[in-house]
Amino acid sequence: MDYTTRLTNADCLITGGLGFVGSNLARRLLELGAHVTLVDSLIPDYGGNLFNIAGIEDQVRVNIADVRDEYSMNYLVQGRDYLFNLAGQTSHLDSMVNPYKDLEINCRAQLAILEACRKHNPGVKIVFSSTRQMYGKPDYLPVDERHLVHPTDVNGINKMAGEWYHIVYNNVYGIRAVSLRMTNTYGPRMRVKDARQTFLGDWVRRLVDGVPIEVWGDGLQLRDFNYVDDVVNAILLAATTDAANGQIFNLGSDETINLRDLATMCVEVFGGGTFKIIPFPHERKSIDIGDYYTDYRKIRGALGWQPCVGLREGLKTTLEFYRQNKERYW
Repeated sequence: MDYTTRLTNADCLITGGLGFVGSNLARRLLELGAHVTLVDSLIPDYGGNLFNIAGIEDQVRVNIADVRDEYSMNYLVQGRDYLFNLAGQTSHLDSMVNPYKDLEINCRAQLAILEACRKHNPGVKIVFSSTRQMYGKPDYLPVDERHLVHPTDVNGINKMAGEWYHIVYNNVYGIRAVSLRMTNTYGPRMRVKDARQTFLGDWVRRLVDGVPIEVWGDGLQLRDFNYVDDVVNAILLAATTDAANGQIFNLGSDETINLRDLATMCVEVFGGGTFKIIPFPHERKSIDIGDYYTDYRKIRGALGWQPCVGLREGLKTTLEFYRQNKERYW
């Protein structure tokens, strides 16, 4: 499906717009001729980084606001054609340490955004960034959308609620919304100063710094990964396809790899470095989900989406980005 012409001159709002996926999405929207406004709180513990919009600062509008601020959102949603709702608290560990903050950002704020749309812009189309974390430890593999949800942490519970608020507002109020359950997304502009956004970010930082990668457990846990450009394509397809309204889609990959082999690949692609297998930290072991990879046939059938960037290629581009821009992300 071709979404390019449908986004020309479209008025787009991206929550979490200075973050990883949001800033990459903004760049693609500008290429397509859209008008882009970014909303981000720039709270240090999250992924927002002004360098993420380096080179496009003069082409986007930036509003430093928290999605928990109902008055700001009431104003910001007005007149938009598309709302890409990417703001969220992503750290599984932080959600266990501070569950109330996770509840505020991933539940209450989502409800406030939807109420703002219902009252001030019911014609907007919303794409919500959800997560595979709500599936918890899989009952079977690959995991499809019919799999039961039984999250292992507070983050998974709250993201699940945030997702279903969007589906309910679609079904009851006719506010067109679609949810994408993302797997491990990686690429340029992801947070790498710690593992709050993704463990792969922490691995990248360690490689560039010449510090051994830490692989937890036995390193045989299976995962799948999506390069950020593929995720952006899925978001834009979901936004511009009416058949997606009210739907929940998994994103995923045909490539599955265990973490030990992934660490080996990272070292090979980077051209140096080492990794070590260490026991799980206790606080991580209790919320680990074991093997996970996705069945994404539903979105492939409905929207024609499938990932195009191979893991080795994506890792090469990612590592080179951070080799060149280390001082902007550490």
